[in-house]
Amino acid sequence: MAVKQTAGRNQLGQFAPKFAELNDDILFGEIWSREDKLSLRDRSLVTICIFMGKGLVDSSLKYHLINARKNGITKTEMAEIITHAAFYAGWPNAWAVFNLAKEVYADDIEENHGGFFGQGALNTAYAQYFIGNFYLKPLAKVGAVSLANVTFEPGCRNNWHIHKASQNGGQILIVVEGEGWYQEEGKPAQKLKVGDIVNIPANVKHWHGATKDSWFSHIAVEVPGEDASNVWLEPVTDDIYLNL
Repeated sequence: MAVKQTAGRNQLGQFAPKFAELNDDILFGEIWSREDKLSLRDRSLVTICIFMGKGLVDSSLKYHLINARKNGITKTEMAEIITHAAFYAGWPNAWAVFNLAKEVYADDIEENHGGFFGQGALNTAYAQYFIGNFYLKPLAKVGAVSLANVTFEPGCRNNWHIHKASQNGGQILIVVEGEGWYQEEGKPAQKLKVGDIVNIPANVKHWHGATKDSWFSHIAVEVPGEDASNVWLEPVTDDIYLNL
């Protein structure tokens, strides 16, 4: 899904309409949106290093630092990125970037979500099936039964999907932190809170994720089934999600 950007038109639409079009539709709409080639997180990392190397430490870099945080780069990772780049881009540039980064991450008391089991690692392997960032912490696997703690940042949700099986199968969700949503096709969305348990039958189209204002974590229990597989479908659009 293309990255939506309007900054060019908002700020330069009247003065430089062609530049605004190239900024919003080409740079962001076509380049940044190629997440199958390079994730938004990695694009943010590259962009920050380029800005730092060129000594561009103004408000435009602050915007990219904000974007980097939204795209999943933690405060600890940002400090390491700037420290690493300092040896190539220059010590004064590093100081300047650190001053901006401190503002952007000022309210970040090292993100630690996921409830009792912890947040886990940012999952990029399945990023194409999610809107927003999510984190995965495997907990146990015994035979065909597996448990993992899945943590969604605010606004993050997975695509519509189906746990296929010819017999048995499906999934169980156990909410351990925050508030989220679960919805089956053709039914109203169900708001979830800590302690709620959702039994997802096999072969039912559904989605789940965080509310727009809350982190959300659930343990996902994969139920063994015959000929089991996951089928990923279309994203949950803003038209659906923002009207919940």
